[in-house]
Amino acid sequence: MSKTLETAGVATSDATLLDRTATAVRAAGSALRERFGEVTRYRTRAELMRALAANDDRALDILRPRLTDLRPHAGWVEDELDGGALPPGEWWVVDPAEGNINHLHALPEWAVTATLVRDNRPVLTAVHLPMTGETYTALTGAGAHLDGRPLDVAPTTDLGLSIVATSQARPDEEDDVVRRVGSSITAMLADALVVRTAVPATLHLLNVAAGRIDAFWQFAGARADLLPGTLLVTEAGGRISDAEGRPWTPHSESFLAAAPGIHTQAVTTLTR
Repeated sequence: MSKTLETAGVATSDATLLDRTATAVRAAGSALRERFGEVTRYRTRAELMRALAANDDRALDILRPRLTDLRPHAGWVEDELDGGALPPGEWWVVDPAEGNINHLHALPEWAVTATLVRDNRPVLTAVHLPMTGETYTALTGAGAHLDGRPLDVAPTTDLGLSIVATSQARPDEEDDVVRRVGSSITAMLADALVVRTAVPATLHLLNVAAGRIDAFWQFAGARADLLPGTLLVTEAGGRISDAEGRPWTPHSESFLAAAPGIHTQAVTTLTR
């Protein structure tokens, strides 16, 4: 049973909030799709950053007023690359163009995400993929869904028969993180059936929740690229931890989402 909270003087359930959040991310995704097509050329980091910001701003112009109207007293995370825990209370964690670099390069793997976090726990999330028209949603205690259809993680029990994936958390990672990523890919290439590497993280996590791939791991990471998938995978029956099998928090230095049947095997591979 979802909790009932007050917003703008009207009692609104978390389920209703989720429906309206999904509508907001679809609207923002439609606006970004209008900007999608030719490869955006840039010669400097400054030009790249301006192009990325233009996409973010276009989506935020739609998302910010709609989500603020839904939860007027909720905080707003300004930087999608931020990590760590949030202060107590409610916060919107939004990535207005998850996989923004793909959008600029005319690649279809990008999304719009919005997650409501309550006392550092994701309560609801909506992820829209404008290029496919799909919307993934999850609500604490009510399951994960793709356009209304329930999602379940894979029943896989053998890492050697599994498709697994990882992602680069952000550009310009520290050297020790880069080395750790490289060694983990090598280890998974030896133990798993197939290893996929691409950005953004959220799209891999959608696939874990939908049972299409069996595990995803990442070192470092930001709230905006992990929280939506964390709730989706958990509500679809998957396991979330750090790479060493300990409970994951926004402070963790690694992340692992897996089908329960291979979680322990994945931890063994990532820690050897």
